[in-house]
Amino acid sequence: MPNRLFGYLAQWTTFSFLLLSACQQEEENTAYFASENWPIYRGSAAAAQYSQLSQINTENAGQLTEAWVHRTGDAGERTTIQCNPIIIDGVMYATSPKLEVFALNAATGKELWSFKPSSGNTISGVNRGVTYWENETEKRILFTAGHHLIALNAKNGQLISDFGNEGKVDLRENLGHPKENLSLVVTSPGIIYKDLIIMGSATGEGYDASPGYVRAYNVITGQLAWIFHTIPQEGEKGYDTWQWKEDAWYGAANVWGGLSIDPETGMCFLATGSPSYDFYGESRIGDNLFGNSVVAVDAATGKYIWHYQIIHHDLWDYDLPSAPVITKIKQDGLDKKVVVQPTKMGFLVVLDLETGQPIFEMEEMPVPASDIPGEVASKTQPYPTTGFFTRQSISESDLRDFDTGSGTDPKNEYAKYRWKGEYTPPSLQGTLAMPGTWGGGLWGGASVDPNTQTLYINANELASINKLRPVVDERNAKQLDDRPEAEQILAQGKSIYQLNCAPCHGLDRKGIPPSYPSLLQIGDKYPNEEVASIIKNGKGAMPAYAQFDNDQLMSIVKYLNAAIEVDEEEINKTQADKYVAAGYQKFLDSKGYPLTAPPWGSLNAIDLTTGKLKWKKPLGEIEELTAMGIPPTGNRNFGGCITTAGKLVFIAAATDEKIRAFHTETGEELWQYKLPVAGYATPATYMVNGEQYVVIAAGGGGRGGTTSGDYYVAFKLK
Repeated sequence: MPNRLFGYLAQWTTFSFLLLSACQQEEENTAYFASENWPIYRGSAAAAQYSQLSQINTENAGQLTEAWVHRTGDAGERTTIQCNPIIIDGVMYATSPKLEVFALNAATGKELWSFKPSSGNTISGVNRGVTYWENETEKRILFTAGHHLIALNAKNGQLISDFGNEGKVDLRENLGHPKENLSLVVTSPGIIYKDLIIMGSATGEGYDASPGYVRAYNVITGQLAWIFHTIPQEGEKGYDTWQWKEDAWYGAANVWGGLSIDPETGMCFLATGSPSYDFYGESRIGDNLFGNSVVAVDAATGKYIWHYQIIHHDLWDYDLPSAPVITKIKQDGLDKKVVVQPTKMGFLVVLDLETGQPIFEMEEMPVPASDIPGEVASKTQPYPTTGFFTRQSISESDLRDFDTGSGTDPKNEYAKYRWKGEYTPPSLQGTLAMPGTWGGGLWGGASVDPNTQTLYINANELASINKLRPVVDERNAKQLDDRPEAEQILAQGKSIYQLNCAPCHGLDRKGIPPSYPSLLQIGDKYPNEEVASIIKNGKGAMPAYAQFDNDQLMSIVKYLNAAIEVDEEEINKTQADKYVAAGYQKFLDSKGYPLTAPPWGSLNAIDLTTGKLKWKKPLGEIEELTAMGIPPTGNRNFGGCITTAGKLVFIAAATDEKIRAFHTETGEELWQYKLPVAGYATPATYMVNGEQYVVIAAGGGGRGGTTSGDYYVAFKLK
C-alpha cells in the first residue's frame, strides 16, 4: 500500500509539474504573442503582431466571410481610422475617426458603450488605439485625445474622475516650457508596465516642435512617475552630442510609433524620431542623441540602460517609425533574445536585447556632405550588411520603363535632381532620397512568426525629393516696428506658416494632393474663424496646433488669404536665417505615379537568422495600369500586417481598398475582400465562443487620399 501510494504521489507530482510548466509556458507565450485575446496595441507587449490562433489557416482561408460591420457615424472630410482595436474576453475597444472611444460585443459588433472626448466632438487627428489595465477590483481604458490622457471605466465607459484632473492628464506639462507654448498629441497608444502607463508623443514637424520626452504616469492617480529626456539635459548622457546654438528651440526626438516591453527583464524600448527641424540642423550640429535611436530604459524607473543610434544628425525625416519587436532567433545553435527595428530606410536593424549591440554587422559608411550654408552633415552613417526589404539606390537603371499615359520622361525628371548615394543631404536643387519619407517601413510595424523566425513587413518603395528653401523668421524682427500694422500681421503669419506648415502644404501653399490639400483660395471654402479653428483643433488626419494664440492664428489666416505669388528665384536670393522643406515632394509623374520601377508597394518576408529576403510580393493593384497590360505594381500602403499560427499574413493597407490573406511560407495570395473604404490600419484577430475572427478598421482618407469612411469589418469562417 505505501508503495502504491508513493507511486500515486509520484505520478501526481509529475503531472502537477507538467501542468505548472505548461501554464508557465502559456503565460510566457501570451506575454510575447496574442492568443484568444488581442489585449494590447500590436497584440502583445513585445509588439510582435502575431497570434497563436490557427482555426483560420491556409486550408480554409478562402472560406472567410463577413461576420459583422460596425459604423461609428462620424466620418468627415479627410478623416481616417488607424486604430488597431484590442479585444479582451469578448469585448472590443476601439476609436472612431473623430476619436470617440467605444466598446463592442466582439462576436456581433453591437455597441456596448461609447465616450466622446469633447462635447462638440471637435478633437481630430490620428489615433491608433487604446490601452487596457486591470487589477483585482477594476478595469480601465486609457486613451488620448488632443493633448490629454484620459481614463475610463472599461465596463461602462464612464470617466474616472479621480484620475489626474477630473479624469484627464495634460500631456503638455512637465516638458520644461509653459504648456501654452506647446502642441502635441499621442498617435500610438501608451504601454502598461505594472501600475504605470508609459507614453510617447507626436510633436509636429516644424521649428516649434515640442520636446519628445517619454513619460510614465501612475495608472490609478495620473501622477507623473518618471521622465526620460530624449534630448539630454546638461549632465546627462548624450548632452555632448549637441552643439547648442544660443536661443535655439530644441524639440522632437519623439517616440510617436508606440513602445514595446520585454516582460521578462522589465526593459522598455523606445524608437525615436528626428530632432527638429527635420531637414536643416544648423542649430543642432552633432550626432544629436537620442534622436533616431533605439533606446532601452528600465520600465519601472525610466533609467537609461543602452542605446543604438541608427541615424546621426538626421536631415531626411527618417524617424524610427514603429516600436521595435522583441523575439528570439537562433545564433550559433542557441536562442538569443533580440530587438528588431524596422526603418524608413528599408532595412532592419537587429540588436542584442541585453547589450544593444548589432547582431549583424553595421558599417559606418562615408556619406556626402551638405551644400547648404551653416549645415554640417555627419561624415558617416551606420549601414547594414543584410536585412534589406526595399531598394536603397536610385540611378537611371532604377527608373521604370513603361508609360502610364502621363507623358513624363523618367530620365529627364531624374536629371533635375541631386543624387550622390545614400544619405545625400537635402539641397536647394532638390535631392532624391530612396526610399523617401514614405518609403521603407512605416508606423504599421512588423510581424514576427516565432516558429519560423520570419519577419513580415509591408513597405512603400517611393522616392522623395528633398528640396530646401531659405526663409526669414520675422516673428520678432525689429524691422517690423517700422511697418504698418497690417504688414506686421502678414509678416508674422508668413513666418509661422513657413516654419510650421510648409513641409506638408509647401511654401507655395499648393500642397501635395491627395495627401496634403492645397490651401490656395481656402477662404472661398471656409470662413476665417473656421480656418483658425482647423489650425487650432485639427481636422481629419491633420493634427492640432494648439500653441498659437488668437493673434497668431488670425495672422496665419490673413497670410493664407493674401494673394501672394511665390517666386522661386526670389526665394533663393533670400538672406536666410533658416531653411525649410519645400513640401513633402514625391518623385512622381504628372498623373501621380512613381517614376521608379515597381514594386511601389510590397509585402516582404525576411529570415531573421540571416537577414535575407525569403519572398517579396507587390501589395495593392492599380486597376488603370492593369487595364493597360502593366503587371501588378503594388501601390502606397498605410497600416500593418499580422501573422497567425495558421500560417497566414493578414493585411489591408493598400489604396485599392482590399484586405488580403497570404501564405506565410510562399507569399501566395489565398483570399481578398473589397472593403467599403480603404483599411489604413493594422488588423487584429481573436476568438469568441470557439470561433476565430479577423477585424480591420476601414476609415480611408488620411494620407492615402481615398474616400473617408467609418467602418469596422469583422470576418470569420462560413
